[in-house]
Amino acid sequence: MRRLPPLASLRAFEAAARHLSFKRAASELLVTPTAISHQVKLLEETIRRPLFERRPRQIVMTDAARVLYPVLRDGFDAFARALNELAKRPPREVVTISATRAFTAKWLVPRVAAFQKRQPDIDLRLLAADEVVDLRAGAADIAIRYGRQRLAGLHAEPLMVERYAPVAHPSLGLRRRADLARFRLIHFEWHRAAPDNPTWQRWLKTAGLRSSDHAGLHFTDESNAVQATVAGHGVGLLSLTLVADDIASGALVSPFGPRIPGKPCYLVHSSERAMSTAVSAVRAWLLSELRPSRRAAG
Repeated sequence: MRRLPPLASLRAFEAAARHLSFKRAASELLVTPTAISHQVKLLEETIRRPLFERRPRQIVMTDAARVLYPVLRDGFDAFARALNELAKRPPREVVTISATRAFTAKWLVPRVAAFQKRQPDIDLRLLAADEVVDLRAGAADIAIRYGRQRLAGLHAEPLMVERYAPVAHPSLGLRRRADLARFRLIHFEWHRAAPDNPTWQRWLKTAGLRSSDHAGLHFTDESNAVQATVAGHGVGLLSLTLVADDIASGALVSPFGPRIPGKPCYLVHSSERAMSTAVSAVRAWLLSELRPSRRAAG
């Protein structure tokens, strides 16, 4: 633990030593010469040595002062340089992106490092929640949302329609539709029940297969269903956008269709608040990354 004299005493001594004058030091620090003299005296009492010889109309540094002065001078100069450098730097901007837990974990998180390399002055804050957050109140700057809805006070830009297909760990040996009868099907609950949700029941009906004789593993969260599929616990009906990296790396396979559409995906932001430069940069990045996914997923 550092034991230092009061900063006011050190500043007063450094200014007095630099000017060799209590009066000019007082003028610099916007105090009285008496205040400078008092602070120097406190410092002298602390170190138990005189720092100045007080002569008529001048002061002269003692040997102790000549040892202490360059240390304080260089230290205060270093403080000034650091503070000036910090003052020149613009404050870092933080942009909050709201998205579902699964989208955040499987799509956003793997791409954060690439974005920050591209935009080093912008920090991302990822708000992972399946519930809709209030963009108009400033809970987030941008949201990625699914499904058509009334968006009063918000601007929605279409991104893609995700495609869902059977996905499994390669060790399961899933190759044909007929193989599904041998495996557990992994389900997850959609936040809102709707007939167009990409469920196993809908997929099996589209594929012309029976749904009554399949064992199941059920989750309340999509990201957990993805993790269970990656772990080889069964076959998931998953978004090909969210597991595209896993398929590309060989961690998962999607050997057959049909690919059924999910809900349309939108990039949403407030139309009532001006978009900052940082938010605009994040918006452009998301559009450039996700709109190609819309074509690839189709």
